[in-house]
Amino acid sequence: MQSRGCLCKMESPASFTGGEAYLKDFNPAVYLKTYYSFGSSHCQGNEILELNLRSLYKIFISGGLKGDTLIDIGSGPTIYQLLSACENFKEIIASDYTDRNRQELEKWLKNEPGAFDWTPVVKYVCELEGDREKWAEKEEKLRKKVKQVLKCDVSQSNILAPVSLPQADCLLSTLCLEAACKDLNSYRAALKNISSLLKPGGHLVMVTVLKETYYMVGQRRFSCLYLEWESVEEALREAGYDVQCVEVTPNCSESAFSDFETVLSLVACKRPAENEQERALAQGKGQGWP
Repeated sequence: MQSRGCLCKMESPASFTGGEAYLKDFNPAVYLKTYYSFGSSHCQGNEILELNLRSLYKIFISGGLKGDTLIDIGSGPTIYQLLSACENFKEIIASDYTDRNRQELEKWLKNEPGAFDWTPVVKYVCELEGDREKWAEKEEKLRKKVKQVLKCDVSQSNILAPVSLPQADCLLSTLCLEAACKDLNSYRAALKNISSLLKPGGHLVMVTVLKETYYMVGQRRFSCLYLEWESVEEALREAGYDVQCVEVTPNCSESAFSDFETVLSLVACKRPAENEQERALAQGKGQGWP
């Protein structure tokens, strides 16, 4: 979570924290305690977490987005983003760049001692869905539906290499690309890279933050790409998507842990290949090509 920066911070390579910094310094236990200790006075992200849970509930439950396979891009050590989605998809593939995040996620999925306690978050989602007491059932359902936890690198054309998967019905990405990308060019490239995993006509669900430059994990500061809605919209269009719905919520809380201004959640549909060809042809003619 992360932006309130000035424009000069938008692309500042010197402060970019890349993959090596995440491998070395990103502590999943500290991250979880800081942002996901739901209902705790120690947690700095309760309002944003609740907002994101409600947004995902509206998309997957109220909106009825469903299918066979969902791939979660940049899961981190978290499961909150999958709690509503698991009701409407038969199988889920989680992924993350760092070994420690994947290990933390696996620890919860295997119900091992020392795993992060997601119960208050699960109960909140169950309450949204109409029955707070079904939290244990939902936990079990999610554990069964997550079939793999894979290494991913959004900077690569095959982000799950060496694994190759059939295209999915839905891609989910929450608070990932803005942290993983150094500048707008790499952001646009990453969107195209992840899109190769999605069927034409499939849906991309994104939760991201706008106008953020950093977020904190313990004493470690991690960079975030300063994004405005227009940049995100253009990148989606270039990657072959039609945006279907958007929700924008200003950040009303002050925090030293991050400086984002707005939370953005959206659903976009991947255009069929023939539509892309027609669109490219139309653009070419508009530019005076033969």
